[in-house]
Amino acid sequence: MTSPLYNASVPVMQQMLRALSDVLKKAEDHATQKNIDPNALLQARLFPDMFPLVRQVQIAADFSKGIASRLAGAEVPSWPDTEVSFADLQALIAKALAHIGSLKSEQFDSSESREIVLRPGTPKEKKLTAGAYLLHYGLPQFFFHVTTTYAILRHNGIEIGKRDYMGAY
Repeated sequence: MTSPLYNASVPVMQQMLRALSDVLKKAEDHATQKNIDPNALLQARLFPDMFPLVRQVQIAADFSKGIASRLAGAEVPSWPDTEVSFADLQALIAKALAHIGSLKSEQFDSSESREIVLRPGTPKEKKLTAGAYLLHYGLPQFFFHVTTTYAILRHNGIEIGKRDYMGAY
């Protein structure tokens, strides 16, 4: 039997990362067709105090690898945030998909008893059960950044809808 935490994390994040890749492709195509500088979209924000699109995608990828790795009891890989183009973002998403796809469902078997420690050794340290980490912290963070990426693109005229956001399921 596959771990419930595996089922609630890896396949869900794979679906959303693939959908994110697809909406970024539509955005790149839109910029090309309309002769728009891609940086206008890559650096777009919903509000001045929010991160731009590039950073939103980076954080979504970071959460996907962090959530899956922590639940599997694996080392969280460290990747520099150097992406500046649509191609770079596609490569980042592909790397995130490859990483979370490399984790076997068996690695999640004992994850329900695992304690996840956020910001260890700092005044903001927080200890959570694996289930609480996934459902109350990790997935909401992941979905926030995926959704914000979608919202930035939609706000900037990219013709995407709910079906694009959801991807194939």
